[in-house]
Amino acid sequence: MSGSSKVSGRATALVSGAWAEDNLGTPGLVFIETGNEQADYLHGHVPGAVWIGWSEFQDDLTLGLIGPREFADLLSAKGISNDDTVVIYSVASNLLAALVYWYFTHYRHRSVKLLDGGRRKWELEKRPLTTDTFAPHPAVYQVPTPDSSVRAGRDDVLAAIGATSIVDVRTPDEYSGLLFAPAFAGPAFAPGNSPHEVAQRSGHIPGAINLPWDMVVNPDDTFKSDDELAAQFAGLDVEAGVITYCWVGARSAHTWFVLRELLGHDDIKNYDGSWAEYGSLLGVPVERPIQKGSR
Repeated sequence: MSGSSKVSGRATALVSGAWAEDNLGTPGLVFIETGNEQADYLHGHVPGAVWIGWSEFQDDLTLGLIGPREFADLLSAKGISNDDTVVIYSVASNLLAALVYWYFTHYRHRSVKLLDGGRRKWELEKRPLTTDTFAPHPAVYQVPTPDSSVRAGRDDVLAAIGATSIVDVRTPDEYSGLLFAPAFAGPAFAPGNSPHEVAQRSGHIPGAINLPWDMVVNPDDTFKSDDELAAQFAGLDVEAGVITYCWVGARSAHTWFVLRELLGHDDIKNYDGSWAEYGSLLGVPVERPIQKGSR
């Protein structure tokens, strides 16, 4: 793999369960559990963790990430300030936690990390869970300035065809056009049950490479070693930059996290509109290897 690298890695982007447990209750450290449904959180969560559902970051009218002021209002209401270190976790190999991590990075939060292994690893290690809930003390979160270097829009994607590495992290059946949505779609795994998340046709962006998102995690939901990750992406040329995409931007945020935050490549963008948007655009090029029974 070629290309420029940034200063990053596990030491800055991940924390272990042992570190997290040792630092519970530390002033200025905020744990966030995220997901589609709050059931797991209510059943038991990391002590002191605040719940922020994935949908709270979404604007139902613009069908995308909430704006800077809305982001600031949300975090203020959750008791989070600009100077806090935020540690995020979720079920399903930190799938939605990685998406929320991307949101925080897009809005230039100074210190944000993932809990390696997420909820599954925490439970496997029998670390403390509590059903106690609390009302966070409102904070004052200053309105951020978005960082456009981590986000790709549809115009960026169209310009990138044939010029930039585009990585489709969906399942092979989605990539080929056999399926529209992932077979595992459901409340615990990825955003769903919303009309704007259904594309008008199946297939993939021309020239995109299919590298399924979940190849980077171990059975306990932790990330594989840096050497293993580098080997899995060895055929990807990052010299001209990389754009990741999936169905609605969650799985591609997970791969974005690996390429940018763990492997340290600088020019990595997540196309959060992903196939839900691209698959409904008029007149754009689409590749669909499988024709029978698809639209």
